[in-house]
Amino acid sequence: MYQYFVYILSSLSGTLYVGMTNNLTRRVYEHKAKETEGFTKRYNVDRLVYFEEFSDVRDAIAREKSIKKWNRRKKVELIKSMNPAWRDLSEEWE
Repeated sequence: MYQYFVYILSSLSGTLYVGMTNNLTRRVYEHKAKETEGFTKRYNVDRLVYFEEFSDVRDAIAREKSIKKWNRRKKVELIKSMNPAWRDLSEEWE
């Protein structure tokens, strides 16, 4: 069975990034290591504050697109529903 993840990263200042991957551990590490040029590297967005798991890639892609259209307030509410303290959920992976 395949696994796909929609995730939200945050910077310490609260800048948000929504992404999708089939390997959450690897992808978060890539963001933390600043391996990819772009938004997350430029704005130091590397704290995993939210994720959802899917077995169908089409569902994950649809969810990512949906969340990306949301305003900031709605994204913050989603994060708080799972992670009220905005902890970096990847901290215990190390």
